[in-house]
Amino acid sequence: MARARSEERRGEILRAAVEVIAERGYRGASLGAVAERVGLTQQGVLHYFPTKEALLVAVLEERDRWDTGGGPRSADAWRLDLLASLVDYNAMRPGIVQTFSALLGESVTDEHPAREFFTRRYVQVREDMAAMLRAEFGPRLPSGLTPEQAAPLLTAVMDGLQFQWLLDPASVDMPAAFRSFVTLLGTGPEAA
Repeated sequence: MARARSEERRGEILRAAVEVIAERGYRGASLGAVAERVGLTQQGVLHYFPTKEALLVAVLEERDRWDTGGGPRSADAWRLDLLASLVDYNAMRPGIVQTFSALLGESVTDEHPAREFFTRRYVQVREDMAAMLRAEFGPRLPSGLTPEQAAPLLTAVMDGLQFQWLLDPASVDMPAAFRSFVTLLGTGPEAA
């Protein structure tokens, strides 16, 4: 019973941290603001997460768990149609997308506590995307690109569309734009 309550409290803290980071960015977010949202003291939050950096990494890991349905990440779990569904899902949760995007943007600075997380994450994502593209198209996409060449482009489109959509959601239909890109992946020079 105590363990279940502890996990429930951790979940509340993570959700509050997502909200605070989305509103203020990582540097502007404080443990005090997170604590206030969940009715704890700052020391109470530190009982569950020993540092602000530990809370940040937990937020990022939780977001990835949400995106993968809670299961382990495996290359064979992804397909292009599932990626399109993830883009649809992201369009329904701007706060989470905003948090991720804000942290990603901030993490490119030296010494940012999320830099190592994002560096590792992008290595894994590119590998997953290459494996997915290989399963979908074989050793070459219709365009002639290898899955390894196309994987960083696919990843860049997903993240770049998120930034554009966050800045101007009325002008950027993120799900439709992503589906257009998926169509391009299947189009080779012979189809032009």
